[in-house]
Amino acid sequence: MKDTTEPFKIPTPWRYKRYVVFVFATVFTLALPWIVIDGNHFFLLSFDKLKLHLAFIQFDMQELYLLPFLLMLMFLAIFGMTVLGGRVFCGWVCPQTVFRTAFRDLIETKILGLRKRIKNKQVEPDMTLTKNKIKRVASWVIAFVLAHIAAADFLWFFVPPMEFIGYLSDFNNHWALFGTWIAVALFLVYDIVFLQENFCVYVCPYSRIQSVLYDDHTVMALYDMNRGGDIYDADHNKQFTKQKELQAVAPNAECTTCQSCVSVCPTHIDIRKGFQLECINCLECVDACTTVMGKLGKPSLVTWSSDYEIVDQKGKTQYFRPKILAYIGLLIGITIILGFMGSTKEHMLLNINKEPRMYSTARLFDEVVQVDNSYIFLLQNTENKKMKFFFEVVTPENVNGKIVIAKPTKAFSVIPGSKKKKIVTLRTEDVLIDDIRKDTIIPVTIHAYALNEDGTKSEKVSVIRHSTFIFPKRSILEEAQ
Repeated sequence: MKDTTEPFKIPTPWRYKRYVVFVFATVFTLALPWIVIDGNHFFLLSFDKLKLHLAFIQFDMQELYLLPFLLMLMFLAIFGMTVLGGRVFCGWVCPQTVFRTAFRDLIETKILGLRKRIKNKQVEPDMTLTKNKIKRVASWVIAFVLAHIAAADFLWFFVPPMEFIGYLSDFNNHWALFGTWIAVALFLVYDIVFLQENFCVYVCPYSRIQSVLYDDHTVMALYDMNRGGDIYDADHNKQFTKQKELQAVAPNAECTTCQSCVSVCPTHIDIRKGFQLECINCLECVDACTTVMGKLGKPSLVTWSSDYEIVDQKGKTQYFRPKILAYIGLLIGITIILGFMGSTKEHMLLNINKEPRMYSTARLFDEVVQVDNSYIFLLQNTENKKMKFFFEVVTPENVNGKIVIAKPTKAFSVIPGSKKKKIVTLRTEDVLIDDIRKDTIIPVTIHAYALNEDGTKSEKVSVIRHSTFIFPKRSILEEAQ
């Protein structure tokens, strides 16, 4: 009778999917600083020009109250990702992992042939051979070049690429930038070539934080002891090195003790030992076991799942549990707040300070007295082009007269990013308030705006500020010369 049983289908390795993510993240990170819309970047924190660019909107340093929200957004996203998928950030997105994978798997293994196989990361090359020494030096040279590109890309989020290139040609005036670039590049070389995955194990604090964030439903790379058998005892001592030894104690144990999951691990751990801080959820061990068990027509003993489902066998993993929903809610809330605060950005900055002298008076005619109040306006053009600005004053409806701008008399130009101080005089020739006892403080509204090329008021570059106009009492008006 013909066997109609379908053979076990080995799924696409996670490693290939990680490579796609790595390539996308690399291209995205390299390309993003070059994307400019109306002179604004997606993200740029310029200490040189005291500007923050966010989502192609430019903010002045006085508007850096947005940065705490950005930091909260970043940390909540990473913490939420950890609660949901374990140390998946480390294995799939972290620059350290991307650099190490590119250096070890692509440069050393595929391009130079210094390492024999990607699937065996525990065997180091024989450095007694001259050809391997030459390949090792070649790998260092390539790493040195790539590290400088990566360091430059990092700095492009603080200094725009074209300005960065220009600054490097003027070393005497930008030695700090040059030194930072070299220092970051040298650190990357040390990290990628010499420190290697020890950075993940011993230096990065994230591995310590993750153990606090995990719960029973956190998804991670797990060995199924119920199917494979206990390779280690309760004290994490290895009990079996051969399959026949294991099956002598547990006849139904499926682990072949082939060590494939061990030899492929970049952080040099044995996933069969149980939960370990060194695991970065790269899922290389899942791919290795999937290949071995797939040839036997069985599913992998190492899977990306949770303790709740694999170890405790209590049921399916609950992905959208209350803790995850809380993180999602917080991320949405902070994003909305950030978007709202960004949308209310003012496209010009204006501070108004009244001069120490309260007012000045001058008699024009027998019954007409001119009253002036002077102010210091500090205005900044936050746009990317030179613009003309002017002001107007809105007199309150409850006064008997009108307040006008006496100085300046015409619009003035301000170049991008610069601050301009203007002495502004508000004037009235009317008796606004007839008070015989005291001076009167009258609230006024100042409308500052830019002019379009056709001379009309700009609706975008326009702000409202509130100040006061002090009108003298009757005796002062009568004594005016």
